[in-house]
Amino acid sequence: MTRKLSAATALLLTLLLLTSCSGGQPATEPTATANETMTAAPSSSPIGQSIDIREERQELSAFITKQLTGPYGVYTNLLETDESGEAATGHEVLSESASLLMRAAVLASDKEQFASQWALAEQTFDMEGGFSYRYSPKQQKQYPVNAAVDDLRLIGALYEAGEIFDEPAYTEQADKYSQRFYGNNVKEGYMYDFYDKIYKTTNGFITLCYIDLGTLRKMSISNELRGILLHNMDGILEEGYLSDSFPFYETRFDYGTGVYSSENINTVESLLSILHLAETGRQKPASIRYIKEQVEAGTLYGQYSRDGKPLNEIRSTAIYALAAMIGAEAGDDALYRSGISRMNEFQVRETNSPMFGGFGNTDTGQAYSFDNLMALLAYSYSL
Repeated sequence: MTRKLSAATALLLTLLLLTSCSGGQPATEPTATANETMTAAPSSSPIGQSIDIREERQELSAFITKQLTGPYGVYTNLLETDESGEAATGHEVLSESASLLMRAAVLASDKEQFASQWALAEQTFDMEGGFSYRYSPKQQKQYPVNAAVDDLRLIGALYEAGEIFDEPAYTEQADKYSQRFYGNNVKEGYMYDFYDKIYKTTNGFITLCYIDLGTLRKMSISNELRGILLHNMDGILEEGYLSDSFPFYETRFDYGTGVYSSENINTVESLLSILHLAETGRQKPASIRYIKEQVEAGTLYGQYSRDGKPLNEIRSTAIYALAAMIGAEAGDDALYRSGISRMNEFQVRETNSPMFGGFGNTDTGQAYSFDNLMALLAYSYSL
């Protein structure tokens, strides 16, 4: 039985590592772990001095609603599959996508949109032990594992909605689900990547970009327990900083060995870590300077070695969307504007294309949820 448990947990862990921090699509050699359409776009476009993105946001929202959404939520990919793979594909839906839509609705102060997205998310993903990270309509399968980063984003969106929309019911739900999260994904004051409701177990480490400090601060647990959890997780995230010369972050921290590990540095993962720090005012100035320089030059690439050497020249929608969000959270308007301008280079502008307004590859027909929803969320910061 122990052997079976270990094998099952290892498989689920592998799938989550390939999906949850940076999207529902597995890593593809040699680029990144993100559910992104990676494009070697030209980097010569000028950065605008002023920015009005209401039209771009409306067009993107229309693409997501009309082309990328089905009865259970936003498709992982516009291209349909049989949904039988080990990683989410095609018209499967992810709790990640629901959480991003909910956050975008909160930022847009769209009470009706938030309510409908939350109702669908709760119906599709809620399970004993957490929110399933993935649902397959064709297989009629709710996967029995949550992803901490997505559960926390859902909970955080509920807390924000409770405050912004003056709806105590959302706050009460956030309290309920935060207590469940603490009971399953936190052990002895440390947070873990996932909880398997079948085997009642977690993995043995934390992926740094899962550490959503802003939501952890709001969790409905005692002050003592919250203080211990924040101290531990903040320390792990802060100590994962690589260097001032390459101011990104390690990938994961193993609780058993007390050692950080990163095969290579995936930019989306480090940017998510920096975003979580910026949301609580803990960002490193060196990180902001570095991101700003690379965005303005159009050279923020998908993957680096640990010493900061680019391992490709591939850029993506999600990377520049995250850079813009970091700028917004850090109060750096220039970074927000330049991130949006770079991101807009990837938006489909051909009016006769079914992808018009969205972010995808018109040659292959692929358009990923992560790219499009990160772009929508980045746009929403300007509203």
